[in-house]
Amino acid sequence: MERQRILLVEDDAEISEMLKNYLETENYEVICAFDGEEACVKFDSALFHLVLLDLMIPKISGMDVMQHIRKRSFVPVIIVSAKDSETDKTLGLALGADDYITKPFSVVEVLARIKANIRRATQYDALRGQQTVSEKSSVEKDIIMVGELTMNLSDYTLTKNGKSVELTAKEFEILKLLMQNPKKVYTKEQLYSLVWNDAYFGDENAVNVHISRLRNKIEEDSRNPRYVLTVWGIGYKLGS
Repeated sequence: MERQRILLVEDDAEISEMLKNYLETENYEVICAFDGEEACVKFDSALFHLVLLDLMIPKISGMDVMQHIRKRSFVPVIIVSAKDSETDKTLGLALGADDYITKPFSVVEVLARIKANIRRATQYDALRGQQTVSEKSSVEKDIIMVGELTMNLSDYTLTKNGKSVELTAKEFEILKLLMQNPKKVYTKEQLYSLVWNDAYFGDENAVNVHISRLRNKIEEDSRNPRYVLTVWGIGYKLGS
């Protein structure tokens, strides 16, 4: 079986070597980059299953590397950084990161996050690509329509007024959960547990930022949403 390839962007040689050695014992192929410029070049030269990205790197900032990646790919990106302020987390997630781990960290936690993000992205890609012509007759029951939105659960696609809307795996899972349960209000804790499949430790940034990104893609006016509604003091629900 082909090993899954990870791009590790970390300018601290000791941390980079520690993570590389540990992940290689877990049968990952690890390509290291020590600055933002090198990271962009290496990302463009190969296919990766996941990117571990430090924010505080020389030449080109981690945020700029994040933008470079997102212009080209939806590959899972986990930010690993000593910058643990709410602003930094929010900005990193807003630019398209899937997860955020602060230093110091446990390599066991990093491995768990890597496995969870790769698994989710792999399942998402597989489901999007598995539909065949012979399956079309059974696909109709897997279609959810709300207003101008049409979600196809068989091939993991979303259209608005017939035009394709590109969502990341987590954005799709959040919207799918809401569309499948139109009368239910979800707390942030419930959304995080169900979509991230991980314990919730009170960090609302991941949920808030992904909701914001989702609204920017499907709403006419993200400040006055029609589909993803805020229930103040509780969480979110589907609107029509």
